[in-house]
Amino acid sequence: MIDPTDMEFSAMKACLVPLGDYVGAIGMERTMADYSRDEVLMLIEVVITAYQDRMIAEHEQQAEKNRAFLEERLISQGKACSSGGLI
Repeated sequence: MIDPTDMEFSAMKACLVPLGDYVGAIGMERTMADYSRDEVLMLIEVVITAYQDRMIAEHEQQAEKNRAFLEERLISQGKACSSGGLI
């Protein structure tokens, strides 16, 4: 990855604990050359899952901020429905 964004870097850091947990569970004294094919595939799955979960959470958080901002703008412009929703 070239020039990761702050969000991507945060997602990479979120992989460290799950990665460490997995490596600890299968034996930290082993080199990667000693991992079976299934162990390597599971390691990849652990890292990718942690990365994607963090990216999804970051995107949802950003979407909520954007939604709240836009809602506030519409309310301040007097374009809110009487039921409290937006037009």
